[in-house]
Amino acid sequence: MNPAITKVCVIGAGVMGAGIAAQVANAGIPVLLLDIVRDPADRNAVATGALARLQKAEPAAFMSSRAAKLVEVGNIEDDLARVAECDWVIEAIIERLDLKHALYEKLDAVRRPGTAVTSNTSTIPLGALVEGRGEAFARDFFITHFFNPPRYMRLLEVVAGPQSDPALVARVSDFADRALGKTIVACKDTPGFLANRVGTFWLQSAVNAAIELGLSVEEADAIAGKPMGVPGTGIFGLVDLVGIDLMPHLKASLTSTLPADDPYQAIALDHPLIDRMIADGYTGRKGKGGFYRVNRAEGKRKEAIDLATGEYRPQVKPASLPGVAQKDLRALLALPGKVGAYAWAILGATLSYAAALVPAASDDVVAIDAAMRLGYNWKYGPFELIDRIGVSDLVARLEAEGRAVPDILRIAAGRPFYRIEAGVRQVLGSDGAYHDIARAEGVLLLSDVKLTAKPLLKNGSASLWDIGDGVAVLEFTSKMNAIDGEILKLIGAAVPLVASQFKALVVYNEGSNFSAGANLGLAMFAVNIAAWGEIEKLVAGGQMALKALKYAPFPVVAAPAGMALGGGCEIVMHADAVQAHAESYIGLVECGVGLVPGWGGCGELLARWQAMPGLPKGPMPAVTKVFETISTATVSKSAAQAMELGFLRAGDGISMNRDRLLADAKARALALVPGYAPPAPPTFRLPGAGGKAAIMLAVEGFQAQGKATAYDGVVAGYLADVLTGGEADLVDTVSEGDLLALERKGFLALVRNPGTQARVEHMLTTGKPLRN
Repeated sequence: MNPAITKVCVIGAGVMGAGIAAQVANAGIPVLLLDIVRDPADRNAVATGALARLQKAEPAAFMSSRAAKLVEVGNIEDDLARVAECDWVIEAIIERLDLKHALYEKLDAVRRPGTAVTSNTSTIPLGALVEGRGEAFARDFFITHFFNPPRYMRLLEVVAGPQSDPALVARVSDFADRALGKTIVACKDTPGFLANRVGTFWLQSAVNAAIELGLSVEEADAIAGKPMGVPGTGIFGLVDLVGIDLMPHLKASLTSTLPADDPYQAIALDHPLIDRMIADGYTGRKGKGGFYRVNRAEGKRKEAIDLATGEYRPQVKPASLPGVAQKDLRALLALPGKVGAYAWAILGATLSYAAALVPAASDDVVAIDAAMRLGYNWKYGPFELIDRIGVSDLVARLEAEGRAVPDILRIAAGRPFYRIEAGVRQVLGSDGAYHDIARAEGVLLLSDVKLTAKPLLKNGSASLWDIGDGVAVLEFTSKMNAIDGEILKLIGAAVPLVASQFKALVVYNEGSNFSAGANLGLAMFAVNIAAWGEIEKLVAGGQMALKALKYAPFPVVAAPAGMALGGGCEIVMHADAVQAHAESYIGLVECGVGLVPGWGGCGELLARWQAMPGLPKGPMPAVTKVFETISTATVSKSAAQAMELGFLRAGDGISMNRDRLLADAKARALALVPGYAPPAPPTFRLPGAGGKAAIMLAVEGFQAQGKATAYDGVVAGYLADVLTGGEADLVDTVSEGDLLALERKGFLALVRNPGTQARVEHMLTTGKPLRN
């Protein structure tokens, strides 16, 4: 068997199948997308239409325009024999066993032996899927259950049968891990597998209890959202997001396949209100609204449905929970009245249900926790939540109510499910013993390093760590990893320490975002007290710190994930190389708050575009391109798009799996060590006043069309001054230092302008840009 997966076929171009095809293409793998023939005149119309929808999808299904070109469409009648070209065939057709059996019979006749065939089903048992097929097909067949949307949801549930070839399952799983960025959770062949089994029970319990206790949807979401570490949408907001009409389908599937004595059977209630909402088209965000809606007839008024009357009313902000109850589950559960009762109704039922799945659905509590974190975006998995409540407290309350206590809770006997022993994370097993939690080969997490190490340097906003093999990691720890004076100080201290004791430096953290940019709150505070000297010091200090990284006597690799905006983007661009997570959203967004990049971003992006192959010669093309990107505060929608925009270079790397990012960045840094020399400072030939005039003429045109505001023009003027070299002329050589001086001048002038101050205040208050 060929160990490589070089081409994939997805059969079924519905929402899931098309999304899976897009993610395969995002990995740079050609994919054949097939569906039925509905129109004899256009036999590929179904798959073609799906591809067209993918290219317009929001959030984007494709990471780059190049990825879309890797998807080839066809139909099952004419093109099924082409699965012989593929190493993995993914079936994602309608959940009807008869149709799947008919397809498998045809596939078996044309596929290459040893080709993996998997189903994306979440409702049909594996044993039923392979029924009637030969031994060879059963050996190559298993289930790979993706979550929607496939690009963004990291969970992949894999269900192998007793006849499935372990080597083939391992090969596909490894590909899905490394190339598709998935975390693989092995599941037993039980109804709903893990995430949907627990998730559906959780949602049903929460909806039932809210109606029974007479809570409003706003109250329910405030209790069952952030305090429990589940999505900020809460329960009803989440159901709106995934689609209210999905609930009856999941319920029908589970009630028909679960044993009669399964606890879910008792809570799988029909609610006339929900039935009526679905019938009337109120299916959530994809419909006319859901439990929440925006009433456009009333001036876009935000409304919520009254669970008792079924009528919409203006949305009401619920009373705030006591501060301690927002972070302490025990305190939340202890609250009197319907708040504590609702919290217990959800947690008591859901956590005991999850515990009862061991070992029937999974032998591994780590797998159940991972399934809920990654499949439903919980901050903590069920067993992590049990630890936060306390095993003994949970058992005592269940016993007091005469409810069944799952065996795994008895085995725990009051002990936590997770512990740290000698610097190693351990988990309690069904055998009553603790076992080390092993990381997959090629996975390195800073959180693991911290279990046994102490920081080399540390302050309130950043730390420096030794991750072995002569590589240090610079970690940001401020809120949103916003860059402040403390981070700049630590960079200043880190450079000489790394130079004397290490081979290379990686800039990395495990927060949701690499960095949201400079700390605007601190800058605005300085503005309000007219501390202009402090602002000037922050700008100059940032320039000095980033150039210290750029020209350090050792290689520096930036490893962004999530947002890398403004100053965060500038740090990325000052590194010798970048190893970015695929889901990195990078951009110079300063113009959106009425500023220009102040830490060297203009020069870094300009140098890249001037060296870009295929760009017309002369000073204006690169200047124009960079002006367009920065003035519109363009942010990449992926690391691949960041490369197209010039924030990353062609030689930079992209890691699809977030858990592999640090190891990949470390390897890249070590590869740069032999013969390393800092880069030579760039020089520029810029168009000067004539170039600025041409840019501003275009800006005036946009203003006349209503595409740019009056203050956009003010900010654009300062940006154009930087990018065209200020007073420079075509015959002059503009240095990197000259551009830094122009950035400082423009930034400091704009920060004194009331127009910029209004933009910054608006952004800090609302999180949205002000169009003044």
